[in-house]
Amino acid sequence: MQHENGLTRRAAAYGVHFFTASGIIPAALAVREIGSPHCDPRIVFLWLLLATLIDAFDGPLARKYNVKRFAPNIDGRTIDDLIDYLTFAFIPLLLIWRMEWLPLGTGWTVMLAMAASLLGFAHVHAKDEQRGFFRGFPSYWNAFALYAGVFSSLYSPWLTAITMWGLTVLTVMPVWVIYPNLAPQRWRIWILGGAALWTLTLIAILWQYPRPSSELLILSLTYPAFYTYVSWHCRRYG
Repeated sequence: MQHENGLTRRAAAYGVHFFTASGIIPAALAVREIGSPHCDPRIVFLWLLLATLIDAFDGPLARKYNVKRFAPNIDGRTIDDLIDYLTFAFIPLLLIWRMEWLPLGTGWTVMLAMAASLLGFAHVHAKDEQRGFFRGFPSYWNAFALYAGVFSSLYSPWLTAITMWGLTVLTVMPVWVIYPNLAPQRWRIWILGGAALWTLTLIAILWQYPRPSSELLILSLTYPAFYTYVSWHCRRYG
Protein backbone atom coordinates (compact mmCIF):
# COMPACT_ATOMS: atom_id res chain seq x y z
CA MET A 1 0.00 0.00 0.00
CA GLN A 2 2.80 2.40 0.90
CA HIS A 3 4.54 1.59 -2.40
CA GLU A 4 1.34 2.34 -4.32
CA ASN A 5 0.94 5.65 -2.48
CA GLY A 6 4.51 6.53 -3.45
CA LEU A 7 3.82 5.77 -7.11
CA THR A 8 0.64 7.83 -7.02
CA ARG A 9 2.44 10.80 -5.49
CA ARG A 10 5.24 10.60 -8.05
CA ALA A 11 2.73 10.37 -10.89
CA ALA A 12 0.87 13.43 -9.55
CA ALA A 13 4.13 15.36 -9.14
CA TYR A 14 5.29 14.61 -12.68
CA GLY A 15 1.79 15.45 -13.89
CA VAL A 16 2.25 18.94 -12.45
CA HIS A 17 5.49 19.29 -14.43
CA PHE A 18 3.65 18.31 -17.62
CA PHE A 19 0.90 20.79 -16.77
CA THR A 20 3.48 23.56 -16.42
CA ALA A 21 5.11 22.52 -19.70
CA SER A 22 1.73 22.62 -21.47
CA GLY A 23 2.07 26.41 -21.45
CA ILE A 24 4.24 25.99 -24.55
CA ILE A 25 1.09 25.15 -26.55
CA PRO A 26 -0.65 28.55 -26.23
CA ALA A 27 2.78 30.19 -26.57
CA ALA A 28 3.38 28.50 -29.92
CA LEU A 29 -0.12 29.28 -31.16
CA ALA A 30 0.31 32.95 -30.17
CA VAL A 31 3.54 33.15 -32.19
CA ARG A 32 1.81 31.47 -35.12
CA GLU A 33 -0.86 34.18 -35.08
CA ILE A 34 1.75 36.95 -34.85
CA GLY A 35 3.47 35.53 -37.90
CA SER A 36 0.28 35.32 -39.94
CA PRO A 37 -0.26 37.87 -42.76
CA HIS A 38 -3.30 39.39 -41.04
CA CYS A 39 -2.46 39.11 -37.36
CA ASP A 40 -5.43 39.59 -35.05
CA PRO A 41 -4.02 40.75 -31.69
CA ARG A 42 -7.19 39.65 -29.91
CA ILE A 43 -6.42 36.02 -30.76
CA VAL A 44 -2.86 36.46 -29.48
CA PHE A 45 -4.17 37.88 -26.20
CA LEU A 46 -6.56 34.97 -25.74
CA TRP A 47 -3.71 32.48 -26.16
CA LEU A 48 -1.61 34.49 -23.71
CA LEU A 49 -4.54 34.49 -21.28
CA LEU A 50 -4.63 30.69 -21.41
CA ALA A 51 -0.89 30.59 -20.70
CA THR A 52 -1.42 32.95 -17.74
CA LEU A 53 -4.14 30.72 -16.31
CA ILE A 54 -1.80 27.73 -16.50
CA ASP A 55 0.86 29.76 -14.72
CA ALA A 56 -1.60 30.83 -12.03
CA PHE A 57 -2.42 27.25 -11.08
CA ASP A 58 0.88 25.40 -11.53
CA GLY A 59 2.59 26.99 -8.51
CA PRO A 60 -0.08 26.02 -5.96
CA LEU A 61 -0.28 22.55 -7.54
CA ALA A 62 3.50 22.15 -7.29
CA ARG A 63 3.38 22.99 -3.59
CA LYS A 64 0.35 20.77 -2.98
CA TYR A 65 1.92 17.72 -4.61
CA ASN A 66 5.43 18.45 -3.30
CA VAL A 67 7.14 18.16 -6.70
CA LYS A 68 10.59 18.87 -5.24
CA ARG A 69 10.34 15.66 -3.24
CA PHE A 70 8.38 13.36 -5.56
CA ALA A 71 9.63 14.56 -8.98
CA PRO A 72 13.15 15.79 -8.20
CA ASN A 73 14.68 14.90 -11.60
CA ILE A 74 12.90 17.78 -13.32
CA ASP A 75 13.32 21.37 -12.19
CA GLY A 76 9.83 22.81 -12.46
CA ARG A 77 11.17 26.31 -11.76
CA THR A 78 13.26 26.16 -14.95
CA ILE A 79 10.25 25.11 -17.02
CA ASP A 80 8.15 27.82 -15.39
CA ASP A 81 10.73 30.56 -15.96
CA LEU A 82 11.27 29.62 -19.61
CA ILE A 83 7.56 29.63 -20.44
CA ASP A 84 6.92 32.73 -18.35
CA TYR A 85 9.63 34.61 -20.24
CA LEU A 86 8.05 33.61 -23.53
CA THR A 87 4.44 34.35 -22.63
CA PHE A 88 4.84 37.28 -20.22
CA ALA A 89 7.68 39.09 -22.01
CA PHE A 90 8.99 37.97 -25.39
CA ILE A 91 5.74 37.21 -27.22
CA PRO A 92 3.69 40.25 -26.07
CA LEU A 93 6.63 42.58 -26.78
CA LEU A 94 7.02 40.97 -30.18
CA LEU A 95 3.32 41.66 -30.79
CA ILE A 96 3.81 45.36 -29.97
CA TRP A 97 6.55 45.50 -32.60
CA ARG A 98 4.52 43.51 -35.13
CA MET A 99 1.46 45.76 -34.76
CA GLU A 100 3.56 48.94 -34.96
CA TRP A 101 2.11 50.35 -31.73
CA LEU A 102 5.27 52.38 -31.10
CA PRO A 103 6.30 55.63 -32.81
CA LEU A 104 7.92 55.29 -36.22
CA GLY A 105 11.53 54.19 -35.89
CA THR A 106 11.29 53.12 -32.24
CA GLY A 107 9.89 49.59 -32.64
CA TRP A 108 13.32 48.10 -32.05
CA THR A 109 13.23 49.36 -28.44
CA VAL A 110 11.07 46.36 -27.52
CA MET A 111 14.39 44.49 -27.53
CA LEU A 112 15.51 46.63 -24.59
CA ALA A 113 12.44 45.52 -22.67
CA MET A 114 13.11 41.90 -23.71
CA ALA A 115 16.68 42.17 -22.44
CA ALA A 116 15.59 43.81 -19.18
CA SER A 117 13.08 41.02 -18.57
CA LEU A 118 15.73 38.42 -19.33
CA LEU A 119 17.97 39.98 -16.68
CA GLY A 120 15.02 40.21 -14.32
CA PHE A 121 14.17 36.51 -14.69
CA ALA A 122 17.82 35.55 -14.24
CA HIS A 123 18.42 37.66 -11.12
CA VAL A 124 19.20 35.48 -8.10
CA HIS A 125 16.73 37.50 -6.04
CA ALA A 126 14.01 37.67 -8.71
CA LYS A 127 11.52 36.14 -6.28
CA ASP A 128 11.44 36.59 -2.51
CA GLU A 129 9.10 33.69 -1.84
CA GLN A 130 9.53 33.91 1.92
CA ARG A 131 8.11 37.44 2.05
CA GLY A 132 6.03 37.14 -1.12
CA PHE A 133 7.58 39.66 -3.52
CA PHE A 134 8.99 39.96 -7.02
CA ARG A 135 12.08 42.09 -7.54
CA GLY A 136 11.46 44.80 -10.13
CA PHE A 137 8.51 45.16 -12.48
CA PRO A 138 7.55 41.48 -12.87
CA SER A 139 7.37 41.54 -16.69
CA TYR A 140 3.61 41.77 -16.98
CA TRP A 141 4.14 42.70 -20.62
CA ASN A 142 1.17 40.55 -21.68
CA ALA A 143 -1.17 42.96 -19.89
CA PHE A 144 0.82 45.99 -21.00
CA ALA A 145 0.64 44.89 -24.65
CA LEU A 146 -3.14 44.90 -24.48
CA TYR A 147 -3.08 48.46 -23.16
CA ALA A 148 -0.43 49.38 -25.78
CA GLY A 149 -2.90 48.76 -28.58
CA VAL A 150 -5.50 50.89 -26.81
CA PHE A 151 -3.10 53.74 -25.96
CA SER A 152 -1.77 53.88 -29.50
CA SER A 153 -5.24 53.81 -31.06
CA LEU A 154 -7.04 56.20 -28.70
CA TYR A 155 -4.22 58.53 -27.72
CA SER A 156 -0.67 58.35 -29.07
CA PRO A 157 2.04 55.76 -29.75
CA TRP A 158 4.28 58.00 -27.65
CA LEU A 159 2.18 57.18 -24.57
CA THR A 160 2.84 53.50 -25.26
CA ALA A 161 6.55 54.11 -25.81
CA ILE A 162 7.13 56.27 -22.73
CA THR A 163 5.23 53.84 -20.50
CA MET A 164 7.13 50.87 -21.93
CA TRP A 165 10.50 52.55 -21.45
CA GLY A 166 9.64 53.44 -17.86
CA LEU A 167 8.60 49.86 -17.08
CA THR A 168 11.78 48.61 -18.77
CA VAL A 169 13.87 50.60 -16.30
CA LEU A 170 11.76 49.42 -13.35
CA THR A 171 12.28 45.79 -14.44
CA VAL A 172 15.94 45.93 -13.41
CA MET A 173 15.53 48.28 -10.45
CA PRO A 174 15.46 47.10 -6.80
CA VAL A 175 11.75 47.77 -6.37
CA TRP A 176 9.49 45.12 -4.89
CA VAL A 177 6.10 44.03 -6.22
CA ILE A 178 3.72 41.69 -4.43
CA TYR A 179 3.66 38.02 -5.51
CA PRO A 180 -0.12 37.37 -5.74
CA ASN A 181 -0.12 33.68 -4.77
CA LEU A 182 2.15 34.39 -1.78
CA ALA A 183 0.66 37.69 -0.66
CA PRO A 184 -0.04 38.21 3.05
CA GLN A 185 -3.22 36.41 4.05
CA ARG A 186 -5.16 39.59 4.83
CA TRP A 187 -4.48 40.91 1.32
CA ARG A 188 -4.53 37.70 -0.70
CA ILE A 189 -8.28 37.44 -1.24
CA TRP A 190 -8.41 41.06 -2.41
CA ILE A 191 -5.45 40.64 -4.75
CA LEU A 192 -6.58 37.34 -6.27
CA GLY A 193 -10.24 38.33 -6.37
CA GLY A 194 -9.33 41.67 -7.89
CA ALA A 195 -7.16 39.92 -10.47
CA ALA A 196 -10.12 37.76 -11.49
CA LEU A 197 -12.36 40.82 -11.91
CA TRP A 198 -9.57 42.66 -13.74
CA THR A 199 -9.28 39.75 -16.16
CA LEU A 200 -12.98 40.08 -16.92
CA THR A 201 -12.55 43.80 -17.68
CA LEU A 202 -9.64 42.98 -20.02
CA ILE A 203 -11.80 40.44 -21.85
CA ALA A 204 -14.49 43.12 -22.13
CA ILE A 205 -11.88 45.46 -23.61
CA LEU A 206 -11.04 42.80 -26.19
CA TRP A 207 -14.71 42.84 -27.22
CA GLN A 208 -14.31 46.53 -28.13
CA TYR A 209 -10.65 46.33 -29.09
CA PRO A 210 -8.69 48.47 -29.76
CA ARG A 211 -11.03 51.37 -28.96
CA PRO A 212 -12.93 50.57 -25.75
CA SER A 213 -15.10 53.11 -23.97
CA SER A 214 -13.30 55.52 -21.66
CA GLU A 215 -15.35 54.24 -18.71
CA LEU A 216 -14.27 50.64 -19.30
CA LEU A 217 -10.64 51.65 -19.74
CA ILE A 218 -10.61 53.65 -16.50
CA LEU A 219 -12.34 50.80 -14.65
CA SER A 220 -9.70 48.34 -15.89
CA LEU A 221 -6.90 50.59 -14.63
CA THR A 222 -8.17 50.62 -11.05
CA TYR A 223 -6.74 47.17 -10.33
CA PRO A 224 -3.16 47.96 -11.46
CA ALA A 225 -3.35 51.09 -9.27
CA PHE A 226 -4.59 48.99 -6.31
CA TYR A 227 -1.92 46.34 -6.94
CA THR A 228 0.80 49.00 -6.98
CA TYR A 229 -0.47 50.49 -3.70
CA VAL A 230 -0.64 47.10 -1.96
CA SER A 231 2.90 46.28 -3.11
CA TRP A 232 4.20 49.54 -1.65
CA HIS A 233 2.19 49.17 1.57
CA CYS A 234 3.19 45.55 2.24
CA ARG A 235 6.87 46.18 1.53
CA ARG A 236 6.96 49.21 3.82
CA TYR A 237 4.75 48.04 6.64
CA GLY A 238 4.82 44.25 6.26
